[in-house]
Amino acid sequence: MHKPVGCLALCGALLAWPVLAQTAGQPRRLGTFQDWTAAVHQERGQKVCYAFARAARSDPQRSGVLLLVTHRPGSRDQVALRAGYAYPRNAEVTVAIGDANLRFYTNADSAFARDGRAAVAAFRNGREAATRAPTASGRGQVSDVFPLGGFSAAYDAISRECPAGRR
Repeated sequence: MHKPVGCLALCGALLAWPVLAQTAGQPRRLGTFQDWTAAVHQERGQKVCYAFARAARSDPQRSGVLLLVTHRPGSRDQVALRAGYAYPRNAEVTVAIGDANLRFYTNADSAFARDGRAAVAAFRNGREAATRAPTASGRGQVSDVFPLGGFSAAYDAISRECPAGRR
């Protein structure tokens, strides 16, 4: 009598697995802090926390332009810029926050801070981040401006949700 019940439970679990697998990686919002949003999701069974802001101004206008800070297990303060177009090979992006000029390297449609900690420190003390990069063709410039209002609160939220591991 136990075999049919066990088989039914196993069959039910197998049928439900695709639904559970689809929802497991869905982001969960930690909060919105002025111009920044903090969220968390699962990536290969590990918790990943991130904060992001959309560009307030882009020239030329593009969609999907984001500035992100991510905490992954074993790697904190990953700062990335999603451009909304593919950068030319070996392009460099400059991000200016007040007097600080940060250098980012590129890969496909993203740019990454060479020094994430320095970028986070500058974001905490700045009003806006202004980016400059070459166009996809390499001729001309693309610029974006990201507001930094709420960055510190969003960063603190992801740091609480994904605290640094003890060494």
